[in-house]
Amino acid sequence: MSKQQKLSARRSEHPYVSIDPKVSQGSPVITGTRIRIIDIAVEYDRLGLTPDQIIDAHPHLNLEAVHDALSYYYENRDSIDEKIREKKEIIREIARKTPSILKETVG
Repeated sequence: MSKQQKLSARRSEHPYVSIDPKVSQGSPVITGTRIRIIDIAVEYDRLGLTPDQIIDAHPHLNLEAVHDALSYYYENRDSIDEKIREKKEIIREIARKTPSILKETVG
């Protein structure tokens, strides 16, 4: 069995995850919402929120959807983490080019 076949065999179906070019610019989202998988991943993996806390923050979600989103994230972690790094770099570049009005005001 090739590496690709092994990866395909390990990947699960994700009934709560959908990809539509018309929704969130084609980013994977929790089906029926605009909540991106990348956002759930950041809340869980970077901010340390539990699935229950994520549901508290997004009360229209259910536990199954959050767990499915996290499963999708871990199956696609390399590509999603790369997107997170790219977005952080864009934010750093904007911050570098655009001075903070708050910092200027407060001092």
